[in-house]
Amino acid sequence: MRKLSRRHKENLERTKNITYSNLEDAIAALKESATAKFVESVEFHANLNIDPKYADQQLRTTVTLPNGIGKQVSIAVLTNEENFEEAKSSNADIVGNDDLIEQITQGNLNFDLLIATPNMMPKLAKLGRVLGPKGLMPSPKSGTVTSNLTETLNEFKKGKFEYKADKTGIVHVNFGKVDFSNEQLVENLRALYQSIEQNRPSGVKGKYFKTLFVSTTMGPSIRIDLELFA
Repeated sequence: MRKLSRRHKENLERTKNITYSNLEDAIAALKESATAKFVESVEFHANLNIDPKYADQQLRTTVTLPNGIGKQVSIAVLTNEENFEEAKSSNADIVGNDDLIEQITQGNLNFDLLIATPNMMPKLAKLGRVLGPKGLMPSPKSGTVTSNLTETLNEFKKGKFEYKADKTGIVHVNFGKVDFSNEQLVENLRALYQSIEQNRPSGVKGKYFKTLFVSTTMGPSIRIDLELFA
């Protein structure tokens, strides 16, 4: 059995059996628990009353948080040559056609996000086994299949990102860094909660959120009272 460090034991004791009924206090406790020797990410973990095996209980959408998440995203664009200049001028990191498909086929996924124009999607069909498990397959629902490259690239460069519930109905999302101000983290947390609420699947019956926790990369889970958002 792995032995817990003194730092982690102290953090667990500090937050044990506490449900925070004030977001500012929760974020303050969260930042106090960030004692690692690097700038930790701040994570949101919501357990939802959904069963994603049913089409009407799936959650997959995009959100742009007010203060971003503190990460620069590398974006690849798959399109025809006549759109290369537009993609490059809109700050795409990688732009290609058949050459990009060949790189992906070889497992060279040197990007965080793949955007494709609609005419390229038939060529990507054969790469589902490569892109799917990495969550990189473009889709209209996530906004990564588009004919408007300039607008789409600008949105994702400003911090727009996709999230979804896993097969157990839990949403795991980074919503910032511990070096953000408390106010910035509270704003991001509220915006993320509202996004999940607004995209409530049609098949949900009764209570939607079961539990909500936040944590840092190396810190303990901090439970938040759902009545805060009522």
